[in-house]
Amino acid sequence: MARKKLNQVQMYAEQTTGVRLSSHEKLCAERMKSLLKSIERLEKKVETLTDNVAKGKGIVSVLVFLGSALAAAIGFFNYK
Repeated sequence: MARKKLNQVQMYAEQTTGVRLSSHEKLCAERMKSLLKSIERLEKKVETLTDNVAKGKGIVSVLVFLGSALAAAIGFFNYK
């Protein structure tokens, strides 16, 4: 089967479409890079927040234990 010859307008349209597509892909690649960077930053922030919450829970449990021990001691000495 013989190949069709493309006229000048069709050739120009195909070339400009290729250029537009490659520039669009470059733009999308930059967007993806920035999205990945922001996701990594968010993951680090979530990690630090999780650590801070865990520390806070530990401190609260220690304070509750000390408070209950102190209340038991005061109650014991006042009960006499």
